[in-house]
Amino acid sequence: MTAVIDFQGVTKRHGPLTRLDALDLTVNQGEVLALLGHNGAGKTTTMHLILGLISPSAGRVTVLGGAPDGVHAATLRRRLGYLPENVSFYDQLSGREVLDYLARLKRGNRRQVDELLERVGLGDAAQRRVKTYSKGMRQRLGLAQALLGEPQLLLLDEPTTGLDPAATRDFYDTVKALRERGCTVLLSSHVLPGVEPYIDRALILGGGRRLALGSLDTLRHEARLPLTIRARGRLVGQDWRHGWEDPRIEARPLNGHELTLSVPAEAKLAVLRRLADSPGVEDIDLQPPTLEHLYTHFSARHAAGERGDAP
Repeated sequence: MTAVIDFQGVTKRHGPLTRLDALDLTVNQGEVLALLGHNGAGKTTTMHLILGLISPSAGRVTVLGGAPDGVHAATLRRRLGYLPENVSFYDQLSGREVLDYLARLKRGNRRQVDELLERVGLGDAAQRRVKTYSKGMRQRLGLAQALLGEPQLLLLDEPTTGLDPAATRDFYDTVKALRERGCTVLLSSHVLPGVEPYIDRALILGGGRRLALGSLDTLRHEARLPLTIRARGRLVGQDWRHGWEDPRIEARPLNGHELTLSVPAEAKLAVLRRLADSPGVEDIDLQPPTLEHLYTHFSARHAAGERGDAP
């Protein structure tokens, strides 16, 4: 596969502070990568290195086959799209004028402007001054400018901030369409349930270090967190709290009609068999650890290690 982003032992220091510490990362064409971490974890530094706005203190960054801070940086940037967390535009210009101006700066196709405004739901507001736009409308305009020139690499920092549920759904539909045409997307967000269905892998950063990297299945295997199994029906008359072969299984009955179990992955089949063989059980729902659970696990493990009380 073609590597669009390649970090080799990348470190970035600001005086005595290490923003990024020996990061190795490869992101391939057509991949959607979630970049996760608390404030100060190194997410913005990573994006700024990719954009060529800063240079590494050590290591090597390659983006679309070149150095983003090298002699061909201007050419590389025309192949990128970037939506910062706090987007700002000229308030006295209309939405169409803003996008037309940015298209000229990027040397892109200005005929894209109206199509992009329609795509992000601003077609009816194209002639209005930006100062009359709501926060969500400004965010939509920010997404439109990031899509100018049909970028090969798209960097999105908290892209759904200020968007209503319908606009958020439209945004992720756009991400899906971009991936299908081969665009690589790097997506930073604190809204993990919204991100989870659309990503191929997640990179979790903490203190400038890589805490975890992989698909959801890979991270689940590494974290070894328990699954949640919920059973519903007439569950009265059985002692669900006891009698499990694995002592790590935790069962919490509720009103005789619902049962929630925390189950180690290796005990899943045994629990499902017992539930399926129980005449009172009418429905079974299995929920693996979510991206939010995984993020919390790896972040907590890192924090424990920093304190010196990791197991």
